[in-house]
Amino acid sequence: MTTINTQRLTGDTSIANWLADPVGGPILRDMLAQGGQSADVFRPVRRLAIKRLVGMSKGAFSQETLDELVRRAAAGEVPAGVEAESVVDANDAAAASVRLREWKERIDAGRFTGQTVIVTGAGSGIGRATASRIAREGGRVIAVDISQERLDEFRAEHAGADVVPVVGDITDDASIAEIVSAAGDTVDALANIAGIMDDMTPVGDVTDAVWDRVFRINVTGTMKLMRAVIPTMLAQGGGSIVNTASEAALRGSAAGAAYTASKHAVAGLTKSSAFMYGPSGIRVNAVAPGPTITNIEANFASALGAERVRVGMSVMPDPVEPDALAASITFLLSDDGVNVNGVILASDGGWSAA
Repeated sequence: MTTINTQRLTGDTSIANWLADPVGGPILRDMLAQGGQSADVFRPVRRLAIKRLVGMSKGAFSQETLDELVRRAAAGEVPAGVEAESVVDANDAAAASVRLREWKERIDAGRFTGQTVIVTGAGSGIGRATASRIAREGGRVIAVDISQERLDEFRAEHAGADVVPVVGDITDDASIAEIVSAAGDTVDALANIAGIMDDMTPVGDVTDAVWDRVFRINVTGTMKLMRAVIPTMLAQGGGSIVNTASEAALRGSAAGAAYTASKHAVAGLTKSSAFMYGPSGIRVNAVAPGPTITNIEANFASALGAERVRVGMSVMPDPVEPDALAASITFLLSDDGVNVNGVILASDGGWSAA
């Protein structure tokens, strides 16, 4: 084993900077090699702090593993037989030379104090991150999801916060009534985040089953909950609604026909509602996420769809974690977005500019 002095590497250091480091790179690659993997597995998430892998890997990369990597890096322990300078490829070196800053969530304590906010899809992904931020910023969260287990986990993670879990299907009228009832007499904001992906089929191949299911959840479910809270918001003199569109609401190369059409419909629903209810004090906006690390997985049921969509994905920026989207959503939900209405905010790392 060779010992080399290096800059201090921590859990907050990006994966790219770990890989480019003369000590961290060999240590990390050695760990990957022992598991039959290469550094390419980190390519989509290389800009994230390495500590993010603990939560993302679902146990494959534990806190203990991270602690050991940090310890070895601090000790300058380069694995035997590995030359430090030989493990830095051009991409990692370029990323490390800039030393990009990692975005860190900054909680605005009290931003949602005294407010009741409904969040759908609160059990996972962007919905969970959004519900979490609102709860930590003092809001009363009506956390809606189809999974009791995921809601139980969320509530346990936010012990002491004002979280009201509601297990329900946003396409079901009885569930919608239960959600509104749980909110009570005041609904200050609604985050419509629950949604599903399609199977990337073009219109010539899309099935009725895929089309109907995607529209039922992404469009009809969004509309039903908006329709249900509007009377309360009108009576109280205002409110804020944020829908979840997508890059697929802005372009045709991000998904299949069903998902793309559904998210264009969400954009239209958002703009129409903003125009109609703006004078009544109700702001309606949407966020259009780019690549985000969630539990929604895309599958390709069409060879043509796979071929064409992957062309669009070739210019896709690195994916972000859901808390980056929660930052955009909570801005629009909160009073900070007071002068923003009818906007489809592209929160996509610049993908829409490509």
